Amino acid sequence: MFLTGFADEAGRPLADQIEATRELGWKFIESRAIGDKNLATLTEAEFETVAGQLAEAGIAINCFGSGIANWSRSPRSEEDFAASEKELRDALPRMRKLGVKLVRGMSFKLLPGEQFDSPELERIIFDKVGRLVRICEENGVVYGHENCMNYGGQSYVHTLRLLEHIQSPAFTLIYDTGNPVFTFRRLGTPPYPLQSSWEFYRQVREFVTYVHIKDGTAEIQPDGTVKNAFCFAGDGCGDVRAIVIDLLKRGYDGGFSMEPHLATVFHADDNRDDNELQRRRKLETYVEYGRRFEKLLAECRRAAAE
Repeated sequence: MFLTGFADEAGRPLADQIEATRELGWKFIESRAIGDKNLATLTEAEFETVAGQLAEAGIAINCFGSGIANWSRSPRSEEDFAASEKELRDALPRMRKLGVKLVRGMSFKLLPGEQFDSPELERIIFDKVGRLVRICEENGVVYGHENCMNYGGQSYVHTLRLLEHIQSPAFTLIYDTGNPVFTFRRLGTPPYPLQSSWEFYRQVREFVTYVHIKDGTAEIQPDGTVKNAFCFAGDGCGDVRAIVIDLLKRGYDGGFSMEPHLATVFHADDNRDDNELQRRRKLETYVEYGRRFEKLLAECRRAAAE
């Protein structure tokens, strides 16, 4: 078992991400943004610099947190699919060089005005995600699907449909504890309630190989929109404690990746116009999130052993 996280939430510069990771005493980063780029979009010179910084620090990237088939990309757009395929193919040689075996991917956004899970649209989604998974399989990489604002994230049923139609050893699940909190449970007929993270997890847990730690609260507004707020893990409605305890009882030995989404925690006497102080507080917020989760994990270990 290991702890990691989206260290770009500690700072976009890789130096800040390494600093936060070393302060926590961890060895891994789930790499999403490096500056304003990612593993797939860095120039060759920039990538070599990144590889050198990581090696010098003794820090490894355990997962490429890509934008492949994510909530901004339409399943009907060939241009969006081509962009996802390019991102994957451009990242693969760099993942290979860094020893990264997992890429976070999704299953395309919902389309306004359409029946989002019509059989015709599902066929397109299954085909396109399946094609991306095959590229991963051919290159010895695992496509970890995250339950986010995408087709598979709309309910556990939709995730199970993906698994049924895309059967590959290179296709597995990344379970995000916080995303169900503010996502509608799109089963049956509207109006839809919000999801239960515990219910979703229990239905898919046998396929989960990696976990994003996120938490928050949410409320459906009178206009039908969702107002949500993020918080430290275990303080919200993401059932983080129950899920972590269950994972431990089931012998889970994978990674827990921090994805705080928290605003920077400022001190009362901070000068918020001080850019260097803002940078420092951002890094400190990420580190505090990690330390709080370490404490929660220890509590969950004790509970799982009872």
